Amino acid sequence: MNQPVGEKWILKLYIAGMTPTARRALANLQAICEEHMAGSYSLEIIDLVESPALEDGEQIFAVPTLVRHLPPPLRKIIGDFSDTEKVLVGLDVKPISRS
Repeated sequence: MNQPVGEKWILKLYIAGMTPTARRALANLQAICEEHMAGSYSLEIIDLVESPALEDGEQIFAVPTLVRHLPPPLRKIIGDFSDTEKVLVGLDVKPISRS
């Protein structure tokens, strides 16, 4: 795992209403975070239907989109987060497997 001890992960999940896809993405993401970053992350859910102004220059073009603000660099992942390995690699929580 690439996570140094004590590192804090700041994540924002952008959705457009609590659709089945958004629910699935949230459940998958929460499971991944609890398993791999327990106690060292914060996850903010931003519903762009209810609060479109909260997009706040993030350039969100598809939903659900996860934005990792900390640790740098900023990263974005789009999808339902059902592939744990891809999410971990996208967040740089786990090194890419070399075949």
